[in-house]
Order: sequence, then structure tokens, then C-alpha cells
Amino acid sequence: MRLKPILIISLTMLLAVTFSFAKGPAIGKSAPAFSLTDVSGKTHKLKDYRGKYVVLEWINYDCPFVKKHYNSGNMQSLQKTYTDKGVVWLSINSSAPGKQGNFTPEEIVKRSKAHGVSFSAYLMDQDGKVGRKYDAKTTPHMFVIDPKGKLIYMGGIDDIKSTKATDIPKSTNYVAAALDAALAGKDVAVSSTKPYGCGVKY
Repeated sequence: MRLKPILIISLTMLLAVTFSFAKGPAIGKSAPAFSLTDVSGKTHKLKDYRGKYVVLEWINYDCPFVKKHYNSGNMQSLQKTYTDKGVVWLSINSSAPGKQGNFTPEEIVKRSKAHGVSFSAYLMDQDGKVGRKYDAKTTPHMFVIDPKGKLIYMGGIDDIKSTKATDIPKSTNYVAAALDAALAGKDVAVSSTKPYGCGVKY
């Protein structure tokens, strides 16, 4: 009789460990589904883009690491290069109201226009539900999804963790490498890296 409480505790711990490992996105698995609205109020569902490559970019215009890539034009160049090839590029903001990076739609439109962006849409995730689904930790935090809805890359934008724009030409851009390989029908050599940047302001 004494074994029952021990058995129950053991099973509970095993389930807790199992769910902890299962949490969050995984390479080769289906990307978490979501539905978010953009700054004009249009709804975007991930499933609507099945059949296309999709890039998710966690964004916060006031983050120094994001500024590195936008003030230099690097992020916009990537966006244009791949959207011109049919890739859908969704920039997602998970900053909570009152936190850094949370702006009115009007301010987002103003800043995006000033930056000359080429993303497909800027999506609002003020309650952070989608960010937490993806375990998005930083801005930027990048994800690449294939036409079947599977994750083929997640992590940092490149391999030099700095806020210096002068480091960009010296870096290896993981997002570009993943997309180039996938679009050419090849395996993605580096499918997961540690993201760097400002913490997402949930």
C-alpha cells in the first residue's frame, strides 16, 4: 500500500519532465499555429501560407540589436531578397503594453516607412501568446518554416553577437544560409543556434 503514493509521485515527475522537453518549437516538427492581426487590422494565419517558405522575425525597433540590422539596411535587404523569391516574411512584436517596443499602429507605420522595410506584414502579439508558443527569447529571434509547415531553422540571425553594424559583413547569416539551401533543394546545414539580442518584453 505504501508503494502507491511513491508510484504516483514518480509518474507525476515523469510526466512533468516529458512535457518540459516537449515545450516549444522543434526542428523538423510542425511550426506552432497562430493567428495575428497586422497594423491595419488584417488577420494573418500561419496556415494561410502553407505552400510557401515563411520567415518569422521577432522585432522591437528600440532594441539596439534590432537597430543594428535596420539602421544598416541589412534586415530590409534580406526581406527584399527573399520576398522577391516568394518567401513570406512576418515581423512579430510581442512587447506588452507599456513595455519597450510596444507602439501604436500609427507609430509602427511611420517607423517602418522610415526604415524602408520589405517585410510582408508586421504582426501584433501584445499578449505574448504567440511569442511564448515559439519560445521567442530575443529581438531579433528568427524562424524559417518550409512549405509543409515544418520548422527548418530557428535561432540567431547571424554568428556575431554584437550591436555593431560593422560586424555584419564579417558574419555568417544563418537565415540567408537556411533559405538559400532550402530554395535550392538542399538540407539546411545549421538548423538551430542560440539567439542573441534584447529580451522580448513580455
